[in-house]
Amino acid sequence: MLKKIIASVVLLSLITVAIVQAMDNKPEGHDDKDSIGGLKVGAKAPDFTLETLEGKQVSLSDYKGKKVMLNFWATWCPPCKKEMPDMEKYSNQAGEDVVILAVNIDPENDVQAFINENGITFDIPLDSQSAKRPVNELYKVMAIPTTYFIDSDGIIRNKVVKAMQLNDMVQSINTMK
Repeated sequence: MLKKIIASVVLLSLITVAIVQAMDNKPEGHDDKDSIGGLKVGAKAPDFTLETLEGKQVSLSDYKGKKVMLNFWATWCPPCKKEMPDMEKYSNQAGEDVVILAVNIDPENDVQAFINENGITFDIPLDSQSAKRPVNELYKVMAIPTTYFIDSDGIIRNKVVKAMQLNDMVQSINTMK
């Protein structure tokens, strides 16, 4: 009788350990979020395709081999508005191996008027919340502005969750290959 009790306890313990380990092991690729929200630095940047204000289709994969500054913003966001002039300055001095994609998450507002008023010349892809899978959800954007710096191999090398200044942009791009 004692042997059956001990065997039952051991078996129950093994089952408990197996269940706990199974709950702790996330499927590969699902541990991509960090403590402040968003995708982790070091993760592969998910590809996407969006339409720009001009009606051109752009995909992240179009820029393989280039460094990408992927910014998420909205017209109603004061910190987003504050960083736009520095983003424009940076886009004019960055060079051929750097691309700025400023993904607007509120295309229902007058994005074109904002762009015209601020003299923005870099691509503005539009990401609607009504889309089946908004890109800002794919990137797990929790606050705006959020900017991902993606290296020429498509790996996220830095993430900034606040308005940036020109020197922040230059430094983040210059530290990548």
